[in-house]
Amino acid sequence: MSVKKGQILDLTIEKTIFGGQGLCRVDGMAVFVEKTAPGDRVKALVIRKKKNFAQARVEELLEPSPFRVQAPCQYSGMCGGCKWQFIDYPKQLEYKGQQVAESLHHIGGLENVPVHPVMGSELIYGYRNKMEFSCSDHRWLLPEEIAVEGEVDRSFALGLHVPGTFHKVIDIEKCLLQTDVANQILSTVRAFMINSPLPAYGLKSHEGFWRFAVIRHSVARDQYLVNIVTAWEDKQAVQPLADSLAEQYPQVVAVVNNITGRKSGVAVGETEICLKGQDYIMDSIGPWEYKVSANSFFQTNTRQARKLYQTMEDYADLKGGEKVLDLYSGTGTIPIWLSPKAGEVLGIEIVEGAVMDARDNCQRNKVDNCRFMVGDILTTMDEITDRPDVLVIDPPRSGMHPKVVKKVAAMAADRMVYISCNPTTLARDLELLSEVYAVEEVQPIDMFPHTHHIEAVAKLVKK
Repeated sequence: MSVKKGQILDLTIEKTIFGGQGLCRVDGMAVFVEKTAPGDRVKALVIRKKKNFAQARVEELLEPSPFRVQAPCQYSGMCGGCKWQFIDYPKQLEYKGQQVAESLHHIGGLENVPVHPVMGSELIYGYRNKMEFSCSDHRWLLPEEIAVEGEVDRSFALGLHVPGTFHKVIDIEKCLLQTDVANQILSTVRAFMINSPLPAYGLKSHEGFWRFAVIRHSVARDQYLVNIVTAWEDKQAVQPLADSLAEQYPQVVAVVNNITGRKSGVAVGETEICLKGQDYIMDSIGPWEYKVSANSFFQTNTRQARKLYQTMEDYADLKGGEKVLDLYSGTGTIPIWLSPKAGEVLGIEIVEGAVMDARDNCQRNKVDNCRFMVGDILTTMDEITDRPDVLVIDPPRSGMHPKVVKKVAAMAADRMVYISCNPTTLARDLELLSEVYAVEEVQPIDMFPHTHHIEAVAKLVKK
């Protein structure tokens, strides 16, 4: 039958695809359905119809998948933080592994590449060391609140966005992805903001004072940094909140106020004021210590980062004395991790602030065989005269620029380790490199339980 927009279909979900949607086929046409698991039988409304596919929304769950579980979070299915809580965790890992293997096969055309079982996360709740909550002057109501709409104050929200929206914010009382202490801190911040004479920021009007609350946790030291982001500077308004946090929570060692007048929804200020304690916390990945400030990049799942870097080290297979080139080197965590077994490590990073942090991190950890270059990889690679023995690449979700791939291939290092957070761009780039390199194995690692995201580490050897 022909699939049409507005049609109600009885569907049985066959598999999960990258992006987290369920997939089934109707007379050969792919139909994608959000919030489903393989084995679900659903009644679904077709909301979008294109030439080769359709998208549908679940109207009724007729028969649940045997892999469905009761999501413990009251916001599951509405909040964009983690969409897979309703799927049994071992099955989540299985689906993620399948997505990596299928991407390598269907997109990269790579046959017979061993893809190991996914390394699961030590914690599947409370694993995030950073959570960012948005303020809004218009609270988005949950379904059970709509029935009593007249009794619900909609003038304030501090929470997370409805998926795919910029202005719909759910007021989150407790997020299961962060620690219990972080949730207590969130409650204190909310109560203070609600009782403040200054209003929450309007995501449509761009008026109002309170914009974000960002909570960072040091797993190594069990300390917290709280960043209150406001639309303008008013220390008199924010200082009592900082004082209250420090008094109530001994673990809060840093409270800062980032100030931004930008309309974009980014919790980074043009200026920063330290309100209480220091303006950073210290955390560790393995034996290495790092200074983490309000706007620093740091791996969000600290415990899994150690597994990720250990896999990377195993695949790099350093014997001692090798020259290592790390592209997209960020704040230097990979060069520092490899420093004991390498002769020297050179990192290239386009963000100057990240390179400054990398140099500071080397000094803090007494690492003296790492150096860093600031610049666009596409042009900076031309300045490298010594061929590296080992290349480590950890690009953004979009993968490498095709011209960078060509330069990487021409560099012809003996071994390469490619760390990816996107199986589709990983497969694309590995196909481009396949003339020079053989992919020996791939290890997926789950950094973000209950989401469709999956990290993968690939080991490449020059042919």
